[in-house]
Amino acid sequence: MMLVPLTLAVVAIVVLALAGYLIAIAAELISARKSVAAIADGLEAIRGHTEPLSKHLSAIREALGALSSELRSVDAQFGRIARLLKL
Repeated sequence: MMLVPLTLAVVAIVVLALAGYLIAIAAELISARKSVAAIADGLEAIRGHTEPLSKHLSAIREALGALSSELRSVDAQFGRIARLLKL
């Protein structure tokens, strides 16, 4: 008969320990949710600030393409000059 109260006491201690850990885990999850929400807000702000860059990057890409063509033309001309001068 002595085992029943002892068993109930051990079960109660285990249940209380598990409840404590679950409460601690729930508190950490709530804190993490707030942090994740703040990160998401920050990422949305970054997206808003960087959105105009796509237009500028397209213009830069086109200008670099034109510059590349011109530099190839100059390189070809220097190649011809080098051959004429036998360099």
